[in-house]
Amino acid sequence: MELLKQITDYLQQQKLKLATAESCTAGLIVSELARVPGSGQCIDCGLAVYSPEAKNRYLSVSFDTIDTYGLTSEETSREMALGALNNNDANITVANTGIAGPEPHDDIPVGTVCFAWAFLHDQKIYMMTETRRFSGDRNDVRLAAAHYALERIPKYHRDVLNGSAPLDE
Repeated sequence: MELLKQITDYLQQQKLKLATAESCTAGLIVSELARVPGSGQCIDCGLAVYSPEAKNRYLSVSFDTIDTYGLTSEETSREMALGALNNNDANITVANTGIAGPEPHDDIPVGTVCFAWAFLHDQKIYMMTETRRFSGDRNDVRLAAAHYALERIPKYHRDVLNGSAPLDE
């Protein structure tokens, strides 16, 4: 709970409003953050988008991106984060897609999660992506991925503020 409180405090202090676009965590990122009293001030929305059609319909993820790179890819998570940023009242979005289990898919091991964090700052969009692998059963992977997504927010936001974060191009 301490991590969640720290993230909520950071979002509030920095006047950040979060939208999530979640596939393998199915809304757990925003749900975990919502455990903290007062967190509603810094949450715009949480979208759980599993199917390619939902990713396209709600987040404008290109079917070409999914076909070329796969559902579990940084490219897909990047487009999910951008779609969430463009379609909501948020200045930070976190997106993920991955294989929580119980079986690997398309030779991608269980526990593989691709993340994207998008920040709108000074009318510019900054984007960071990562792929991580978590251990445990399906729900262990989901919870670890949700907490990882949240704990990276302050680091990446500080990178945006100090000019070391990459612009989205």
